[in-house]
Amino acid sequence: MKTSLALLAAVAALSLTVSAEAATKKKAKAPPAPPPAIKYIASPNPASPIGAGAIVPAGSELFFVSGIPGDSKAGDTSAQTTDALTKLSKVLTDNGYTLADVVNAKVYLVADPATGKMDFMGMNNAFKTFFGTATEPNKPSRVTVQIAALAGPGSLVEIELVAAKAPKK
Repeated sequence: MKTSLALLAAVAALSLTVSAEAATKKKAKAPPAPPPAIKYIASPNPASPIGAGAIVPAGSELFFVSGIPGDSKAGDTSAQTTDALTKLSKVLTDNGYTLADVVNAKVYLVADPATGKMDFMGMNNAFKTFFGTATEPNKPSRVTVQIAALAGPGSLVEIELVAAKAPKK
């Protein structure tokens, strides 16, 4: 009788141990939740090269890229915008980012001496070739302002960027 009780107790203890191990393994097999991603908020105007905003989750890495003016030798506002964004793209790449990581842009425009007006359309047309394209679908939020002058003589545009990378696992 004592042997039967001892055997029964041993089987019960083994059963509990196996059940506890199985429960632990089940918990360990569940994959961790993925970190939150950066969410780009679409503009009400689908043709716009900019978005309405971007939600950057806590723990993301931010990269603030100083303003880079377009080279006055590049030409008009459109050409200078292309020049500035090309240079900014290189700064991003050199630091492990791409244009896909840009969440915000600030654009400063000076009136073109030839017309006396800022060339918003020229800047916007060039901007569209960098953001909201088939190869680069993300559209950062953006502000564009006209200013009296830039530090570089003949520069018609200067652009600064904020890029972000969501936290990794």
